[in-house]
Amino acid sequence: MPVYWGRFPETSARQLADNVSFRDSVRQAADEGLPIYAECGGLIFLGRSIILEGKEYPLAGVFPVTFSMSTKPQGHGYSAFIVDQENPFYPLGTQIKGHEFRYSVVESWDGGPEDLALQMERGTGFQGKRDGLLKKNVLALYTHVLAPGSPEWAAGLLRAARER
Repeated sequence: MPVYWGRFPETSARQLADNVSFRDSVRQAADEGLPIYAECGGLIFLGRSIILEGKEYPLAGVFPVTFSMSTKPQGHGYSAFIVDQENPFYPLGTQIKGHEFRYSVVESWDGGPEDLALQMERGTGFQGKRDGLLKKNVLALYTHVLAPGSPEWAAGLLRAARER
């Protein structure tokens, strides 16, 4: 079975759920400290599950989050955040710009503000004007970072990989 990475999880939910070895390998890599940086669809994939048309599909299970989809945008437009918690990719105080465009909804989350590394200055984020789920060397956020305007992104990714 092919690996479905870099797509919208909501369009490949059945294939992702069926690919147990892939889901397990991603969860195991995260548990073992492999640096993982995920945006939007990657964030969803790292969740526990997604509910589509009344059916729940298991995902990687790195984060205790269940998602669903709305018919209306839940985050749409330019965004900006400031890093206010230690994480493997961005130094504290870093300000980053990007954008959000999503229809996904956080149905349930067994976490709290201490599990989110980023304070939204503009945009919706994950919950409560915060973004950036954090666990070990994994950072997953709804914000699509404007990489050319954020050299900290590439430097952080390389640093995390070197340290690993």
